[in-house]
Amino acid sequence: MTGPGKALKVLIGGAVAVPLALSSAPAADPYPRPASAMPAPMPMLPNTAGAVRINLAEVVHPDYRDAVVKVVRQPTVSTRATAPDVVCTVSMYEWLFDHPDRVSLAWQRLRVPAVPITDIGNGQFAWTDENGSEVVWRTVGTFRDGLVWYATGKVKPSPATPSVPVKAVAVLMRPQKAEKDGVASFSTSVQVYLQSDSKAATVALRVLGPTAPKLAEQGAEQFLEFFNGIAEYVQKHPTKADALLAPKK
Repeated sequence: MTGPGKALKVLIGGAVAVPLALSSAPAADPYPRPASAMPAPMPMLPNTAGAVRINLAEVVHPDYRDAVVKVVRQPTVSTRATAPDVVCTVSMYEWLFDHPDRVSLAWQRLRVPAVPITDIGNGQFAWTDENGSEVVWRTVGTFRDGLVWYATGKVKPSPATPSVPVKAVAVLMRPQKAEKDGVASFSTSVQVYLQSDSKAATVALRVLGPTAPKLAEQGAEQFLEFFNGIAEYVQKHPTKADALLAPKK
C-alpha cells in the first residue's frame, strides 16, 4: 500500500488519473459508471456525529462558492473515509492542517517518501511531480470542527499518458472530545469530491467499474493518515516537534 507520505497524490490522482494507464481501452466500453460517480445531492453534509448539518453554500467563501458547489453536485467520483481517533494538542492539530508543506517535510525527515508540497503564498499550496502534474489548493471555508479545501490543476500519471484536468473538494470534519489541558481526542473524517471533464478519465473509470470507489477511499484514508500520523508522533515525542516541523532550510 502507498504510504501516508504520498496521500495527497493518491487522493487526487488515484481515482481519476492513475487509471489512465488503461486508457487504451475502446471508448465504447460497456461497463456502467460506478454509483459513486453519479451526481451528488444538494451540498448539505452531516458531520461525523450526524448532529450538525453543514451547508457548503453558507460556509464557503463567496469567491469559490459556485465552483465548490458545482464539483459537489456533479463529481466524477466521490468518497468518504474516517480515521481512528487520534490524541493531540488542539493547537497543534489545527496547525498541521494549515501547514501541509510542513507535514510533508516531517514525513521526509522520518524517512518516509512524501510528495513535495510548496507554500506558494496567500494561503495556497501546490504539489508537482516528475510527470508534469500540478495541483494547487487552499482552504475556502471553515466551520465548527472542520474546513473545506478546493483544488484545481492537472494530473499526469506517467510520461506516456495525457494530462487530466481535475477539480477537487475535500470537506474535513475533526470533532474533538475529552479535551483537558489543551489536549483532545479527535475523530476525523473527510468527504472528497473529484471532478474531471476528461473523456479519458471517464473511460478509465468505466473500465475500473466498482474498483474506482475503492481506490478513492484508500486515497482518502491515507489523506487522513498523512496528518494523523504526524500528530500522533509529535504528541508522543514533544521534544522533537520543533525540529520535525521546522521550515525547509
